Amino acid sequence: MSSRIVQFSPPPPGPADTSPPAGNPGNPHDAGSGGQAVKFSALIDALQHGPGAVRALAGSGKGERPVYGTTLYLATCALDTRYGPFRAYVFQDIADKHYVLALTHGDICGAKELHTRIHSSCVTSETLRGCDCDCVQQLEGAFRVIAGKGRGILFYLMQEGRGVGYFAKARDRMLVQASLDQISTFDAYASMGLAKDHRNYENISHICHLLGITASFVVLTNNPDKLSALRAQGLPVTGNEPLEFEPGPFNLAYLTSKAASGHQLKRPVASRVSRALPPEPVTPFRPHALADARRFIHAASYFLPMTPVGDDILLTADQFRQLFSQHAIERWMSGPQPLVREYRRIRGNRYFVRIHADNLAAFKKREPDHPLTALLTSPWWFRVHAYYDIVTSQDWVVLTHGKPTADDAPVVRLHSDSIFDRFPLRTLGNRDKLKQAAWHIVSYGSGVMLLLHNDGRGAGFGAHATDRMMTETGVVHSSDDAYRLLAVAYDSRDYDASIILLRHHLPGERIQMVMNSPESLVRKPEYAEALNRHHINVDKWIFLEDAPPA
Repeated sequence: MSSRIVQFSPPPPGPADTSPPAGNPGNPHDAGSGGQAVKFSALIDALQHGPGAVRALAGSGKGERPVYGTTLYLATCALDTRYGPFRAYVFQDIADKHYVLALTHGDICGAKELHTRIHSSCVTSETLRGCDCDCVQQLEGAFRVIAGKGRGILFYLMQEGRGVGYFAKARDRMLVQASLDQISTFDAYASMGLAKDHRNYENISHICHLLGITASFVVLTNNPDKLSALRAQGLPVTGNEPLEFEPGPFNLAYLTSKAASGHQLKRPVASRVSRALPPEPVTPFRPHALADARRFIHAASYFLPMTPVGDDILLTADQFRQLFSQHAIERWMSGPQPLVREYRRIRGNRYFVRIHADNLAAFKKREPDHPLTALLTSPWWFRVHAYYDIVTSQDWVVLTHGKPTADDAPVVRLHSDSIFDRFPLRTLGNRDKLKQAAWHIVSYGSGVMLLLHNDGRGAGFGAHATDRMMTETGVVHSSDDAYRLLAVAYDSRDYDASIILLRHHLPGERIQMVMNSPESLVRKPEYAEALNRHHINVDKWIFLEDAPPA
């Protein structure tokens, strides 16, 4: 872990610093008589904003964008969360280009102490509903604590995989799964020549300067290294409060390794949960470029346990018969506290069993070893394929489910990731669409989901956040107006690259394509044009607004 501190000292005061200038005092370019140098402080005032400048600009609609250190302010907007109103301040590191968000609640400038979370992004749990870590639980737990305190701040850093990026994180997961959890994440990192933590937190001090925050932090973390990193930047830290949650069968090994590395975690050791392994063996491989699309380097492939949608648990016919061999499923659907709401047979001789999660959790407390309680932690299995694009320097994520035959028309979704939708908002447009798409894929039995990584229809998260800010403050009346003012096309995503990558995971040329609505297809003709160019035939369009899952 690094925490660089950059110190800047102005030149020693000269004659121009010890006596008032002879010229116009309001004009830093007026050197006065004798061509004396202007005051250094006047140059700095003309160059950049002072402390707290971002807070002063919030909602003004001005085009000023304060910067301090390597941290540039981009935009601000309101977030309506399940835990109350938060405000998002969006920044970008001008050196390595990653985004940093400061999500504030209550009065953060008048406080002497703030509960604070320093949170690193996790696309698999926060976007893809993965349950093999505790990241999304910690994220939502921090929102809950901060809201309960009445004030606080959550710093969200786009530093996937402890700062190494998704490329390396995916290779770690592939190696750990191939070892049947016999090696830890930290062992995997070491074998790849990586330190256990590559994150950098110096943007935090820059943001505190720009927002005018002087309070001491109570950090919501289990990781003592974060406290040391913040103190190394000169930020006052009162202490920490752990954020710990009950382990599950798919994150127990990971949490155990974190506890062994010094994190303040007690539950992994005490847990009665048994570790669960992927449904099939995982074989590691070396990174290689795709033969017919060498811009893409295939980095890793591993299994992701996805939290089921709508409590619909997927069972094979054999699993269904075994689970309900002693007592018919109808028995568990009756009584004052039924454990099963309904069930139905689906394509491929499989079953969806919709459980009553609360009742089943209460039943588990009474009968913890009953086979039916395993349904509480039964995931939908997807296979993750990670690619690195040497053209855009971006990571691509492709999820596949099932084993389609040449006669199948797999369900396909090109899904836009939205950073704001990773948070516990009251309305989760993109996250709900992902749930619907995953349900359609699992229900059919095979499919592919490709994650489009750029927010703002390909223009990037900075453009999306600026769009939100301009519409919220009345600078523009719609997102279309905002994009015109941003000088950005309505949709700048690279659909050709997406379809090329998609083809590598299809058995043939026939698919069922999931779209938001017929209107979205009309507004994005390049979408259908790319499918035609690459000879992919759409047997059926599935529009999410018309066919939501039950």
